[in-house]
Amino acid sequence: MHMQVLGNCKNGLVFICSAPAGTGKTTLVDMLVAEFPLNVVRSVSYTTRLPRPGEISGVHYHFVTEEEFEDKVSEDEFIEYVNLYGFYYGTSRKAIHAQQALGKHVILVIDTQGALQLKGKFPAVFVFIKPPSFETLSARLYGRKTETQHMVEQRLAWAQKEIEAARYYDYCVVNDDLNTAYQVLRSILIAEEHKILVHHVN
Repeated sequence: MHMQVLGNCKNGLVFICSAPAGTGKTTLVDMLVAEFPLNVVRSVSYTTRLPRPGEISGVHYHFVTEEEFEDKVSEDEFIEYVNLYGFYYGTSRKAIHAQQALGKHVILVIDTQGALQLKGKFPAVFVFIKPPSFETLSARLYGRKTETQHMVEQRLAWAQKEIEAARYYDYCVVNDDLNTAYQVLRSILIAEEHKILVHHVN
């Protein structure tokens, strides 16, 4: 068979990517999907929060009502779900397995609370994206101007706890320079695919 950088697996892997809000995790994951559109997909979570300006249902999140979300919980449709800032977020089990069966690596961009629910229970590679400093993170969050001051303060308080949870992850990538952080994240995916390649190809 012809060896490729990515895309040699019969069944794709799952990567769990967490970071405090404003660290750039979604940007980094979107860069991976853009470079490897045939081999990497980002899992689209379900949430009960309202869309922000420019967000599209089915692309950024599946936006559902609380009742719809709770129905999915009762049907055991999520591999993990959390209540964060008063809203539910959950990851569809069926959607992940469907993408893996196509040989695609699935990246779950989820919070540490959800990630730690899966640690040791779900086969995945855990990657934490860290801001270069707490001051930089604070400046980024205030600079986005997408949330109230109260919400930014909430996110910063939660970020402290998330950074403490980084020790439970397999890898830690510091997003000081976006391109450098991307090269590190890209390398992790490539290394992990080739590490287990013997088990995943015919």
